[in-house]
Amino acid sequence: MNRQAGELVTGQPRPESDEAPDPIHGIDTTTAHPARIYDYWLGGENNFAADRDAAERILAVMPFMRELSRANRLFLASAVRYLVQSGIRQFLDIGSGLPAANSTHEVAQRVAPDARIVYVDNDPMVLAHAKALLASTAEGRCDYLDADARDPEVILGEAARTLDFGQPVAVMMLTTLHFISDADHPYAITARLMEAVPPGSYLAVTHAASDIRPDVAAEGARAYNASSSAPVSARPRDAVIRFFDGLDLVPPGVVPLDQWAPGAPADARREQSSLPSFAALARKP
Repeated sequence: MNRQAGELVTGQPRPESDEAPDPIHGIDTTTAHPARIYDYWLGGENNFAADRDAAERILAVMPFMRELSRANRLFLASAVRYLVQSGIRQFLDIGSGLPAANSTHEVAQRVAPDARIVYVDNDPMVLAHAKALLASTAEGRCDYLDADARDPEVILGEAARTLDFGQPVAVMMLTTLHFISDADHPYAITARLMEAVPPGSYLAVTHAASDIRPDVAAEGARAYNASSSAPVSARPRDAVIRFFDGLDLVPPGVVPLDQWAPGAPADARREQSSLPSFAALARKP
């Protein structure tokens, strides 16, 4: 598809060119955004020239980012299926990003049509596509919150319109926590979210790793942070494990993203050749 200067990759006319923020939706098309970079790596069409340029600069350093993005979607689908099979019918998906195939509600409601899902994001372009995310089954429900992942009180208060916090909830934070710096207290955020849900609830996380292929990870983080509006804070495995304090990790625990499958053994021999991202799922006892 030819990508004209005045079009989204979808082929729909842009309200404004790439030279200025969109005055209607508040979308700044001149600055790369993580959700749109990720969309580009997944082969999506909801991105602008600045996002594509940034994505290609990062790919020059980390050519596996397309593979990593696809692996993250596979983790989402695998984790959600496991959760539904474990009896979970409520999902709080924080930092959901732009619509993509096999989103949380699609995977969950395919097995459990009565599942309820609340998506949370604060990117104007993601909000503009909310209708695509809200295609719930008649038996279930979907809702979309315009909220910042750094404000759990707002998220919990708004999500309570759709979710019953007296029943187990799966909190999904995929490729989200590495955008929250230590100064913004990411451990306190996850602790507050898990405090608000009852026993039998789960926390699912994928997170950029600083200690898998560390030289490449460090160079990639520098390239990403030079290109994106939201800097990434990759963390080592011990730091990622801290997000699950007080929870029971589902085997194989906190492992490289491409090694995760429910009940699979961790294979440390593969760690240095794996994608530089961790994945884990844990249950609140």
